[in-house]
Amino acid sequence: MKSPSKKSNVSALQAARSEYQPKLPKVLAGNPSKVALKLGKPTRPLRDQAAIENLFQNTYGQPEAFFVSGKAPASMKKTIKVAMVLSGGQAPGGHNVAAGLFDGLKKLNKKNQLIGYLGGPSGLVENKKMEITDNLLVGYRNTGGFDIIGSGRTKLETAEQFESVKSNLLKEGVSALVVVGGDDSNTNAAVLAEYFKAHNDPLRVIGCPKTIDGDLKNGQIEVSFGFDTATKVYAELAGNVGRDCLSAKKYWHFMKVMGRSASHIALEVALKAHPNICLISEEVAANQWTLDQIVEQVAQAVTDRAAKKMNYGVVLVPEGLLEFIPEVKKLIGELNDLLAHNAEFEKLETAQEKIDFVKYQLGEESKKAFYSLPHSIQVQLLADRDPHGNVQVSKIETEKLLMEAVDLKLRHWKREGKYDGKFSAQGHFFGYEGRCADPSNFDADYCYSLGFTAAYLVAAGLTGYLSSVRDLLKPAAQWRVGGVPLTMMMNMERRHGKDKPVIQKALVDLEGKPFRTLAALRGTWVVEDDYTSPGPIQFWGPSEVADAVPETLRLERGK
Repeated sequence: MKSPSKKSNVSALQAARSEYQPKLPKVLAGNPSKVALKLGKPTRPLRDQAAIENLFQNTYGQPEAFFVSGKAPASMKKTIKVAMVLSGGQAPGGHNVAAGLFDGLKKLNKKNQLIGYLGGPSGLVENKKMEITDNLLVGYRNTGGFDIIGSGRTKLETAEQFESVKSNLLKEGVSALVVVGGDDSNTNAAVLAEYFKAHNDPLRVIGCPKTIDGDLKNGQIEVSFGFDTATKVYAELAGNVGRDCLSAKKYWHFMKVMGRSASHIALEVALKAHPNICLISEEVAANQWTLDQIVEQVAQAVTDRAAKKMNYGVVLVPEGLLEFIPEVKKLIGELNDLLAHNAEFEKLETAQEKIDFVKYQLGEESKKAFYSLPHSIQVQLLADRDPHGNVQVSKIETEKLLMEAVDLKLRHWKREGKYDGKFSAQGHFFGYEGRCADPSNFDADYCYSLGFTAAYLVAAGLTGYLSSVRDLLKPAAQWRVGGVPLTMMMNMERRHGKDKPVIQKALVDLEGKPFRTLAALRGTWVVEDDYTSPGPIQFWGPSEVADAVPETLRLERGK
């Protein structure tokens, strides 16, 4: 492989990293003519089977697929042109998915081609594309980011969009499309696969599981790519802050980390860095804790540490915490339904006009919750919605809300003689810092295998599947590869005020070993300084360091 080290903007580490050759499962590393396709039993989703079957009549119930040693299907040798699109937020390893897809296609047939559509799904509609070549990939292998072809969050949901995509792909001579994305992006993939099959179009669609949030996983998908790298970045930062606490001994650090719909990132970072407090959104919902109860728990921890002259600490806050607090969740749900396609609201210009508008539209309980929040949070709740019509939770400064609320609570307690200490808080949001980091060895290998597997799924003639690489705790040579039907992972959810089919998000399992491990340790973490310094991602060195897997994956899948 050529090194891009002559480029002026390439660091010495990037140049060295470009030489890394990702490891492959044995079945993919061998002769492709000896790779057989094995199909399992018909599948169905865990929930809403009738509704999903009605919407996906042509792709529902497909069997799981596995690649094993044997005789390859004849279709594997045919010359094909494949399209790929990067969809949604960035995640470390996306470039290795592209590299694995390209190398897999070329290994199957040197005449195969890969076309990248630019800027996400909008590129499919607008027919913006470029060919992905070996020379192009030289500068992108084992790097972070999605900049090779860009990404976007355009939602494909109209017949007009589907027809544009179909027309553009067919004119290009494309046989199949690979969608690299999270749950919403792969819902797009499922809908496209169904549409093409329903209209007898010769186009196939395969997905790859991407999201640093870690909520695209199930019995068949052990982890989404990018999660390992991003959490290692955040854990390094959390460890650094913990060390600063021990040094300065005067600040409480409130650290918000990504994870709107689930707290997997917060849980993983906590297990790595040992903060004094780690809030888990799913636990809040299960216990029906109010915002005031959460604030009181944090304030009590501050009080207990102050009694030991420890006026410092680290609080880890998942990005989506507010949506799991019952009264705030109800408020956000009402706002999402109320403001979906509301022309009158969209005409309003000032924040106060928007606040006055919802005053007369909300139910009494939600109105009370709304006006209990600081003005800044009210404004953020009424800001522009995301492409799915929901509140942009990442823009809500939950860490600052908690800082202010805890400070107010402690002031009350000090007047009542319940608290005697000093409280000075610092807020942090660790999000974009982790999305485009150079992938860890685990993500580099995993992503390369996902792309390689996607190439084989396409060549085998399958459609409506998600690329799957399993047994990830074993050495890469022993990983099992294949595909999972996208409809198997779907359920119905409320979007834009309507019920829509989407891939079901995986929440933190409060009965699972990762959370139970946290629950057993955090009582000690609150009153003692047990901060751990995971340090930066290591690409070379002992396997237990350089090839380490996510801690939650080890606890979930380990013996």
